[in-house]
Amino acid sequence: MRETPRSQGTAGDARMEPPQPRLGRALAHTTGASGSGTPHRSDGRPPQTPRGARQTGPAGRLGTTPPVPRRPASLLSAWLPALYAVVFAVITWQVAADGPLRSLDERVELRIVGRGPWTLTGLLADLGSMGVALPVLGAAIAYAVCRGQRADGLYAALAMAAVPALVAPLKALIDRQGPLTGATGFYPSGHTATAMVAYCGAAMLITPYLRRGWAMPVAVALTLATSIGLVLRGYHWPLDVIGSWCLCGLLLSVNSIRTRRSSSKTPTG
Repeated sequence: MRETPRSQGTAGDARMEPPQPRLGRALAHTTGASGSGTPHRSDGRPPQTPRGARQTGPAGRLGTTPPVPRRPASLLSAWLPALYAVVFAVITWQVAADGPLRSLDERVELRIVGRGPWTLTGLLADLGSMGVALPVLGAAIAYAVCRGQRADGLYAALAMAAVPALVAPLKALIDRQGPLTGATGFYPSGHTATAMVAYCGAAMLITPYLRRGWAMPVAVALTLATSIGLVLRGYHWPLDVIGSWCLCGLLLSVNSIRTRRSSSKTPTG
């Protein structure tokens, strides 16, 4: 049999020539026409995501080219002021109309009043006094103003000023009698409102400058301690305290929304 002669240029040849580009085909991975030394597309345009144009993340790693958008505010935070307002309206209606919720409130108070160490409950109730709570808020406002956050300090001061402006007329309108006295004007609790707006407002001011978010839990604990002291001492009914929580929660929510809007308008360097 005759062997078919092997064609030249096969794998057995010692001399090989590089493949020649064919006419009409794009050079997808050769040096670009601009001579930059980087791969280019067939039409001469650079690739869509060149490595040199990527932005690095906080750790120095290559990240996505477009900036990551901020998450929108949660649905709960958007509806929280309305929730506070609705609950406060229901409680106020029940207290003013002598409804079943008020009857339950009075039965609970008569069962728990006087419990706990008398001195301790008195100290807890005093946490809501002007002489204790206002200096804390004042120090936080001064610190925020020194850090350049004058608008935030102003909003916190306005929220505190709104407490007597709202609580005093409501006390006169509802005219609720106290647990252990014949005096009236106990709904809502002014000490609870003062404690909540002062301590939580101060926490909102200083939290952005703290490495750990301990300020707000401490503020909530102080507000709860004040409320417990007022109820156990017989200074207020439980609904007096809960009504103040809702009223001041509404104030603080509006204050927080104003603060976020003011911060978003402030140009960052």
